[in-house]
Amino acid sequence: MANVDPHAIATVEQLRAVIGEPMPMVALKVGTVLDDAAREFIARSPFLVLSTADADGNQEASPKGDVPGFVAVDEDGTLLIPDRKGNKLVFGLQNVLANPQVSILFVIPGTPETMRVSGTAVLTTDPAILARLAARGQPALLAIRVTVRRWFFHCAKAFLRSRLWEPEAWPPRHRLSFGKQFSAKLGGDAQMAEAIDAVIAADYEENL
Repeated sequence: MANVDPHAIATVEQLRAVIGEPMPMVALKVGTVLDDAAREFIARSPFLVLSTADADGNQEASPKGDVPGFVAVDEDGTLLIPDRKGNKLVFGLQNVLANPQVSILFVIPGTPETMRVSGTAVLTTDPAILARLAARGQPALLAIRVTVRRWFFHCAKAFLRSRLWEPEAWPPRHRLSFGKQFSAKLGGDAQMAEAIDAVIAADYEENL
């Protein structure tokens, strides 16, 4: 039997006893319809993280990125997120089919504030939408259409604490080798690892 944490928080009242109540002004930043500031932030953002969950609540967080403004915003505030070439695991896309509730975190490099969006999503292969989301001469493979339910700008504290946008605080770049990972599972050697890494590097250059 697993040990029970006697300090585990189990109720909203216990949570509020630790965290406290938000200032009255904070609630004013939460919206349901994208305003001009929200649309401008999305237009400037080259990167987002899309959070999804399946019917049982198992979650995925999928990064998506392209040139600033790669996410289109319809006149009614619906978001159109392109899905392009990737690893074809489609964990997040399968989740959308089972559970349309999604959340999105938009990021702008150098800007410590982020933008959080929650809503419902559907997948579409509408040719007009895919052409609208084209990049590098290629239409999107499909689009994730998100109807916004709630959005707000998240404060800068996490980015300030982590010093994420301060290059002088960055550690040396971590070199991840898929080759070593795959080779170890396949019973291969260093030569196999190098060959796999070379294939992946070429894919990064030629298959965006």
